[in-house]
Amino acid sequence: MTNDRMCFHAVVYNIMIIGEAANMLTKEFRDETPETPWHDIIDMRNVLVHGYYIASPKFVWDTCTNDLPVLKEQVESYLQTLA
Repeated sequence: MTNDRMCFHAVVYNIMIIGEAANMLTKEFRDETPETPWHDIIDMRNVLVHGYYIASPKFVWDTCTNDLPVLKEQVESYLQTLA
């Protein structure tokens, strides 16, 4: 985990964007793709936006290293079905 505050804030900001994008997906799409934890993604966005003070760097780092690679694969798979 880096101690670079600017990097931390940039990562948090991008996770918030991902959560907002997930929230903008249709309910039907989210229901049809239950393997992706859409509710958790949206909840994390809400925590970061509204309860930023409780988001520890470890929590954010764990999300980056464990959850985002899986989400990336899932989103790439969804995009392949649209092409």
